Amino acid sequence: MTKYIFVVGGVMSGVGKGITTASIGRILKDQGYSVTAMKIDPYVNVDAGTMNPIEHGEVFVTDDGLECDQDVGNYERFLDTNITRDNYMTTGSIYLAVINKERNLEYGGKCVQVVPHIPEEVIERIEKVSAKTKADFVLIEIGGTAGEYENMLFLEAGRMLKLKKPGNVAFVMVSYLPVPSLLGEMKTKPTQHAVRTLNSAGIQPDIIIARSNSPLDEPRKEKISVFCNIPKENVISAPDVKSIYQIPINFEKDNFSTIILKKFKLKPRQRNGHDWIKAFSNTNYEQDVRIGIVGKYFSTGAFTLTDSYISVIEAIKHASYNQKRRPIIDWINAEKFEDDPSTLETLKDYDGLIIPGGFGARGIEGKIMAIKYLRENQIPFLGLCYGMQMAVVEFARNVVGLKDAHTTEINESTPYPVIHILPEQAEHLKNKNFGGSMRLGAYACNLVKSTKAHKAYKTENISERHRHRYEFNNEYKDQFIKAGLIFSGINLEKNLAEIIELKNHPFFVATQFHPELKSKPLNPHPLFQLFITSAIQKKEA
Repeated sequence: MTKYIFVVGGVMSGVGKGITTASIGRILKDQGYSVTAMKIDPYVNVDAGTMNPIEHGEVFVTDDGLECDQDVGNYERFLDTNITRDNYMTTGSIYLAVINKERNLEYGGKCVQVVPHIPEEVIERIEKVSAKTKADFVLIEIGGTAGEYENMLFLEAGRMLKLKKPGNVAFVMVSYLPVPSLLGEMKTKPTQHAVRTLNSAGIQPDIIIARSNSPLDEPRKEKISVFCNIPKENVISAPDVKSIYQIPINFEKDNFSTIILKKFKLKPRQRNGHDWIKAFSNTNYEQDVRIGIVGKYFSTGAFTLTDSYISVIEAIKHASYNQKRRPIIDWINAEKFEDDPSTLETLKDYDGLIIPGGFGARGIEGKIMAIKYLRENQIPFLGLCYGMQMAVVEFARNVVGLKDAHTTEINESTPYPVIHILPEQAEHLKNKNFGGSMRLGAYACNLVKSTKAHKAYKTENISERHRHRYEFNNEYKDQFIKAGLIFSGINLEKNLAEIIELKNHPFFVATQFHPELKSKPLNPHPLFQLFITSAIQKKEA
């Protein structure tokens, strides 16, 4: 029978529930069990597609086209698998489903209530994933922290599922133990309060993950055990680490997998964690590679939010670690080039530059200026989605000779609309149909032989994930080819440009899709691999 593990938060958000869920999945997989993971977001949004990345972080896209929370990306990376839309739900999607059922008389005339019908819908979706995947373990991360009214109904679903499936449900709380600088002592009281709050929802955690900036000591473990009513060995130390991929290794230092399997009266089937340990037990390599990311979703007040591009960051790490290099990643605000063009000279300090996805006009001219500099100065460049579109605009203006070329997303009246919107997408915008209406999910792409793209993938047919509305305008294709641009990847079904590149350049490749979404720690994405290889070659030269 499938086992269910709910992962909940305590004290504050952002303590690493998603990484914890993914890491639990990894260590169970390494014990020979099949695992899948689900995310429950407390937002009333139906999906994550309309959320601001500065506030929420990256919008991750699955193969089947769901726009979801970035934690689904963590699940895919750690479990080395593809997650589907069934594995993600929000408050909005749950209420929408219940309301639609009520309208369709699926409740048979009953008075539809928040409890039990909302939790029952949640449980139905969890069981659907269990039946579909036939996984030994289904991990369910509940967004937010214990005590928030937004996730109470999801906690109620966990409580009800445990009643329905006795002996097959466990709860893991990820809590935070602060070390106030003036006191210099790790404090357990916030975690004690968080557990009491969880108790008030009818749930007793089976395991507590103690997040802090340093390892948990025995006195603190003892105190949490006594006051939170769990065995001391079920308090797992989770200190800050240099690489998130070391977290499963750290968990196993406290025999985490043994504790989980003991809880469910199971034994290890096999131990397969050697590749993971070999790859990530030490990622502090002596030699480095310096990569710059030119974008705009960086700042929230006085702070830098790297979560806006989390999949790009991880894809850089995967490829760098694979080549025994320590990645140094810098954030470059595109607007600074617009304010002071002389700052473009700083791009020479990097081994490679990436211009990732995005929307809107802010910083667009700075990105175009950066691409021109990288093209002319033979610096490795990888453009992703909007980054490809900006590369097209730059090439049109400065090589093809179409001086006022632009994307119609920014300038609808441009005389040279080298990037334009497809008719079906124009219809969506006209009808204000924004949510879930972009070109989303996996699409096929055919590669041209003897190109860098073909060299990277080593095959002619690939599938990659998309999230955009605007495309290259094929009316200008012949002019671009004549000027030296190579269209190395094409979606044959709709005749859409997927990959562009330059021949006489160390690495100048841009994709309409998002390759970062499919990169895995033990299986780095081919394009990122070749990009990092080119960056290393530039550094050594």
